[in-house]
Amino acid sequence: MKASTLENLRYPIGHFVTPTEITDIMIADWIAELEALPVNMDDLVKDLSEEQLATPYRPDGWTVRQVVHHVADSHHNSYVRFKWALTEDRPLIKPYDEKAWAQLLDARTAPIELSLNHLKAVHGKLVYLLRGLSGEELQRTFVHPDDDSESILAENIGKYAWHGNHHFAHIKSLLKREGWLPFTIDRRP
Repeated sequence: MKASTLENLRYPIGHFVTPTEITDIMIADWIAELEALPVNMDDLVKDLSEEQLATPYRPDGWTVRQVVHHVADSHHNSYVRFKWALTEDRPLIKPYDEKAWAQLLDARTAPIELSLNHLKAVHGKLVYLLRGLSGEELQRTFVHPDDDSESILAENIGKYAWHGNHHFAHIKSLLKREGWLPFTIDRRP
């Protein structure tokens, strides 16, 4: 497979690019994307067969099941990072090995409804929290230990909106390539 084709399969919506200036409109749009993700994800995967759920979204990639569980795990961790940054001064976050988590029994075999329900709950709480943040709170930060980089909460909202859309696009692209995509989903961006 060509490198450019593999890159398109890995990043179907491109890489996240931090805007030079993050506006209130961007934040509102990102929060709306976070709010919509659980319903969109559920609509996309709820009728898939076990065989379809066991299909990797790209060569050497995670299965659809693993992607669904990963999004719930990742966004759970993100929610905790937001809470730390809002309650501690520049907290050092705990990273996790997402590839190892994706190989655990639950990510490989558990019903996707567990993570779809978890994603609905986490996003419900996250969206409620984010909509109430002040401009000052949006500037709070946390530190990633891998490179000591500081992440501003306003930017992190965008990163996680992108992250959800990125993995939604992984699954949607696979379903489209395989001819498994329901017509109503195909019309969504």
